Parts: sequence; structure tokens; C-alpha cells
Amino acid sequence: MALSLRLHNLLSPTFRPKTLSSSSSSNATLSPPNPSLSLLSSSPLPHLPLRTSHSLAIRAASSSSSSPTTVADPQGIKINLVPTKPIEGQKTGTSGLRKKVKVFQQENYLANWIQALFDSLPPEDYKNGLLVLGGDGRYFNREAAQIIIKIAAGNGVGKILVGNNQKEAGKLVLLDFSANGGFIMSASHNPGGPDYDWGIKFNYNSGQPAPESITDMIYGNTLSITEIKIADIADVDLSTLGVVKYGKFSVEVVDPVSDYLELLENVFDFQLIKSLLQLDFRFMFDAMHAVTGAYAKPIFVDKLGASPDSISNGVPLEDFGHGHPDPNLTYAKDLVNILYSENGPDFGAASDGDGDRNMILGRGFFVTPSDSVAIIAANAQEAIPYFRSGPKGLARSMPTSGALDRVAEKLKLPFFEVPTGWKFFGNLMDAGKLSICGEESFGTGSDHIREKDGIWAVLAWLSIIAYCNKDKKPGEKLVSVADVVKKHWATYGRNFFSRYDYEECKSAGANKMIDYLRELISSSKTGDKYGNYILQFADDFTYTDPVDGSVASKQGVRFVFTDGSRISYRLSGTGSAGATVRIYIEQYEPDASKHDVDAQTALKPLIDLALSVSKLKEFTGREKPTVIT
Repeated sequence: MALSLRLHNLLSPTFRPKTLSSSSSSNATLSPPNPSLSLLSSSPLPHLPLRTSHSLAIRAASSSSSSPTTVADPQGIKINLVPTKPIEGQKTGTSGLRKKVKVFQQENYLANWIQALFDSLPPEDYKNGLLVLGGDGRYFNREAAQIIIKIAAGNGVGKILVGNNQKEAGKLVLLDFSANGGFIMSASHNPGGPDYDWGIKFNYNSGQPAPESITDMIYGNTLSITEIKIADIADVDLSTLGVVKYGKFSVEVVDPVSDYLELLENVFDFQLIKSLLQLDFRFMFDAMHAVTGAYAKPIFVDKLGASPDSISNGVPLEDFGHGHPDPNLTYAKDLVNILYSENGPDFGAASDGDGDRNMILGRGFFVTPSDSVAIIAANAQEAIPYFRSGPKGLARSMPTSGALDRVAEKLKLPFFEVPTGWKFFGNLMDAGKLSICGEESFGTGSDHIREKDGIWAVLAWLSIIAYCNKDKKPGEKLVSVADVVKKHWATYGRNFFSRYDYEECKSAGANKMIDYLRELISSSKTGDKYGNYILQFADDFTYTDPVDGSVASKQGVRFVFTDGSRISYRLSGTGSAGATVRIYIEQYEPDASKHDVDAQTALKPLIDLALSVSKLKEFTGREKPTVIT
């Protein structure tokens, strides 16, 4: 099993987990720009021999004409200055740089990007400071970790912190070590293994994904890079707890699982959830052989009392068991079949490769991510202790349905519509404007951290179900997931919603389709007829950040109709090959007598319109979507 560590920020006004012990905090001189950074991680690291192929991944650009030079460093270690050349294709997408493993295994490919990152950051943001390194357990993480550690040391970082657990394949842990930032080695929900995907991103000094101002600088530096600074140090044994020092640079491998559990117990009422699981309530969690499998047992079984057999695919694997660790109706089909069986469990959930996405199911009932975040927001103050004073504000990504908007309006809460990408939520959280947010792409979270959190979403739902059944006696009929959702629809109306994904389309055709749609909206006007729908407006979504004034343009083409229906189109930035075309279809229905209609049936006229307006088949050649959610 490879290194797996997931990073997140915690900026909670009500909870600060315990700090690093004095024995480990004295190993390096740290000067972080933000003393409140916390990072959430998970790290399956059994005792396996380290691969050494990473030593082949950093070479001089031309060994016949140039070779590394060595310089002394104030850290007390030797630094090799390795000549290199720019490599094409290193522009980051929505969630970092993602490519096939074999691309990252090319000479200097990963090293160039890491060095370009350090070249993009102000020295005070990392010199003699602390960075956290982590990932999602997928293939190539172990080799990549050694490369990152050595380049970090070569650029003057004081300390690298890595999480580990000796007893089990991995744990979900919270690190509160006043870090300057952290590297996340993950391709999230994409498949893993030698022939599949790998990714890298940087979370900046308040824990949120690096803003575009930084990622644009990184890309610019990849186009002009000439040299990699890499420390001449031995590989670090990442399977052993403790501190390893190289001069003034150090690497610490820690096991801080108790910190994350302490966070969860301060956010949620564990006794309330436990009382639900003690009733005739059956629960199933599918970890999809990904990172959350390692901490599902400590949280759901050991702490909350769920049955051990409620954890499915709980052993993390480098290739996710040859599966696609994306928790949706297509790739988590085994869980869906179980929940839709005649005697299925009461509640089902799944999480993705790095544990930030989630899917929620009831018996014979699927909760759309758009509905999920709205229902969590509507019930949070009553069911979750962390929100006893009420949420500060709510936000969703532009393609996500308007269900959350209606909750914000009824509860009189500030509301924000942002582009896709969690970094936009982070600014709002740091400014104290946002508590609960979500994306239709199965990401849900709150300001307890600065990233989406799949386990948090599952516990939020268990809290809501437990609160609704808090007065039930054993044997009494329980309020179900479907009951909670339908009650919400009766109060707020139902936003029928679906997303069509066309994965790995040819980039040229996908780009031409988006260009065509942009031309179409440029000539559109209010009152135009599209079948039976009348256009209210059409645009290419632009967002002005209310905190820092930054502008993000061309964030998705959308057609909004007078009845509240919407069609939106985006090219996803989370794939590693080709282009993923995403079409989002939404229609609001206030009439409760029509809420039980299947979403695909209710949306069919709008789906047909979306396909015809975009000329998707003509541009991409695709007849059917890869995934429908």
C-alpha cells in the first residue's frame, strides 16, 4: 500500500485540536505566515519496501552537455542544481495537475512542476517553514513523495510532515501544526494504477486550494524553467513513525488520528448518532477500496457502534481494486443495487479516492448532491451541535441546483453562487461569510475545514436521521431518508436535477462545442423561444469574489428560462485525458403532487433541448453519456 495522506484546513472558532507535542515541535525552526492552518489527512502506510524508480525521474536535461552542480545550503545539506527544460502540458485544472501515471514518470515531469511551484511562491511562504505532504494512496504516490521531499529540502523548507499509522492500512487524521501549506498527491475520483491517473495540487497557507493567481504563475514558470533544486539526501522511510533530520531540514512521520476524531466529536453529537445505530437501523458504507476504507472502521464501527459488516470494500488498494472510485450511480453500482434490493439497508453512503466526495442513499432512494447540501443546511442548526448558533452563510457552485438558494432565502442567510472549484468557497469561509456549501459533483462540506469532506457529509446525514428519530423506541417505524427528503420538498419545492457526463471526448470537438455555445449566447436575448421554454437570459458565468475582488470568467455557459429551468454546459477540469463535457439540467416544481415523478422523466423535454441546442453529437460524435446522475 502506498503513502496516502489527505490535506484540509480547519479554521473553527469553536474547536482547536491539541497541538504538536514538545518533543516533535522542536525539530525545525518554523515561520508560517498563517498560524491557524490545520490539515486533514489519511495515510495507509504498511511496511513495504520503498521503490527506487524515482531516482530515474530527475535527470539533467542533456547529460552530454550539462550535468548537475552541487552547492552548500544554509540548511546544512548539499543541494544539486539539476539542469532541465520546459515540458508541455503542465497547466493545472480545477483541482491541480492530473495526467496518466506514465506522463508523471517521464524524466523531470513531476520535478519541473514542483520546482515551478517553489519558484512561484514568495520565499517567506516556505523558507524554514512547515509543509505537509499527503495523498490518496494511489499508485506512484510513494515515488512521488520522495521527489517532493527532496525538492522541498532543496528549496529551503524547514520541515515536511507526513502522516502514518502502524496498526491499520490508514486513518483519517487532523494535523494542527501551523503549517504554511501542503501538497496533495491525488487524482481524486479518477482510476488508479500504472495505466491510469495521478495528480498533484498545492493547498495554500490557509488550507484552501491554491488560487488561480498562484496556479497561473506555476504554469508560467513551467514554460521557462531551467533548473531543479534537489537536496542530496537519502530516501525517507515513510513506514516508520518519528523524525529524520538532514542538517536543519527534517521529515516527521506522525500518527495523529485522535485529533480528527476529537474534531468530529466536537462537530457532531456522537451519542445521538450511536443511539440511531442501536435501533433497528441498518447502515452500509462503501469505501470503494479507497482511502476512507481505512478510517471507516475506527469511526463508524469502533466509535459509533455500527456492525463490522456494514463496511464494504474497506481495504485501500493502490489501484482501488481495479475500480473507478467515484461515488455515483454508475461507479458505485454494487452499493446502489444493495440499497434498491427488496430488503436493503436503511442508509447507504460511498466516498471517493481521496475521501472528499460522497453519495447518500436511502432504501430504494437516491439523494442528489444538490438536494443533499440543501437538506443538511436546512436541518443543521437542530441536528448538528457545531451549527447551534446557525450557519453564517450558504453557497453552491453555479451548476448545482437552486435547492440551496431556497433554504438560504427562507432562513434569511447570506447566499453565494460561485464557480466550480472549492477554492472559491475558501475565501468566503476565511472571511466569516460561509458555513455550509456544496457542489453537484458529490462534494459537500462546511467551514470546519477548507475542503469538501465525504465523511463529514455522511455524519451530517446520520445526525439528521438520528435527530428525526431521537424519540423512537426499538421496534417503532423510523423516519427514513426518503421521508426526510420528501418533507424538505414539501416545504421548499423540488428542484429536479440531472447531470450528463461525456468522458474522454476529443478536446478539439469539445472546445468547438463550447465556442459554438458562446457564439449562440452572444446573439440571444430575453424572450427568445427554445421549444416550449422562454429565455430569461443566457451568459458565460462570471464571478467577482466579494472578498478579494478577483474575477473568474468563462466558468460555464448557461441558459436560464422564465420558469426557473436551467441548462448549463462546462468542460470539466478534473480529468487526465481528453475532455469531459458536462451538461446540467434543472427544473423547479413547487407542486408536491408531482414530486414523486422520476427525474429523468420530469426532465426529458429539457434534456432533449439541451442536446439539440448544443449539437453535442455533431461536435463530439457521442451518442450516449458515460455517466448520468
